[in-house]
Amino acid sequence: TSEPMHLIDRATAIHFHRHRIAEFGPASVRALGWVDERSQQRRFEAIAAATDFNGCSVIDCGCGTGDLKTFLDHRFNGLSYLGIEQVPEFVAEARTRHDGRPRTHFECGDFTRLMLPRADHVIACGSLNYRSASPQHIFRAIARMFLSAAQSVVFTLIDDDRFDNHPLLIARDIEEITDFCQHLSPHVRVHRGHADGDALIVMHTHE
Repeated sequence: TSEPMHLIDRATAIHFHRHRIAEFGPASVRALGWVDERSQQRRFEAIAAATDFNGCSVIDCGCGTGDLKTFLDHRFNGLSYLGIEQVPEFVAEARTRHDGRPRTHFECGDFTRLMLPRADHVIACGSLNYRSASPQHIFRAIARMFLSAAQSVVFTLIDDDRFDNHPLLIARDIEEITDFCQHLSPHVRVHRGHADGDALIVMHTHE
């Protein structure tokens, strides 16, 4: 994306969430864009089932208020976690909520533009669903995540054309995305059925 178009994309997303923060408060899952907590939890459950996170480092791309960290901590041990989020209000809420937790850090920024550090697993739960002025934006983001991942990339996408009329979110052609992922790794799996209109894609760097 050219810089002006990228800045418009980013500003639109931040404005959307600030509107919802004003309505629901920064601690609400509805401010993050989820319908309710169960909608969020079903996707977290699918992510947790995708691989073994015990003793691993994780980057959570578009982490919101760090809800995934809390979820994973209840199921795995020894997690090292970095959450990256572009909405400053969510980062502030995450830092307050997770203050004092070991090996837990939050950074404010756009993960699609940052040089991501190396981590065992790189996750994006819902954060690849935003519209972009560039049709190549999602492919560049996936490639950037894959370059950072020592073991796997795990991400959710909207697989439901009802979202094509949404002002901010967009459904993806899952087969097209999968084909692209298979050019990066032969070890790609697609899971459906964990949540309505959602697909989970898991890319392992090796068997």
